Amino acid sequence: MKIDIDALSESELVDLNHRIVERLRFIGQMRAHRDMLEFGIGDRVWFEPDYRGRIEGMVTRYNKKTVSVITDDGRRWTVSPRLLQRVGSPNSARGAKAAKPQKPWKPHQPALPGDILDE
Repeated sequence: MKIDIDALSESELVDLNHRIVERLRFIGQMRAHRDMLEFGIGDRVWFEPDYRGRIEGMVTRYNKKTVSVITDDGRRWTVSPRLLQRVGSPNSARGAKAAKPQKPWKPHQPALPGDILDE
């Protein structure tokens, strides 16, 4: 399907742009969702962030585009599912983006004034 954009008015071009951007976002979300479904909550996974070596942990939460992983030492990471491998899988990373570390996870601890809360 070919669209002659030279024949469109400014308002039609703006509308087309919004529709294209929304469609691209939807495709990206579907891809992330598909990648997330390869892993279940509680699965043991590993990933290799830049300059840190292999990190192992457990999938604890699905986010919009990422999953939360809690490591054995209690740190929480927000990781693209494309970077994750199941524990016991071959030593190869699938993605290029680095995982983003977050503050350590502490169960059942209420937030204090001044704490930085994520998500």
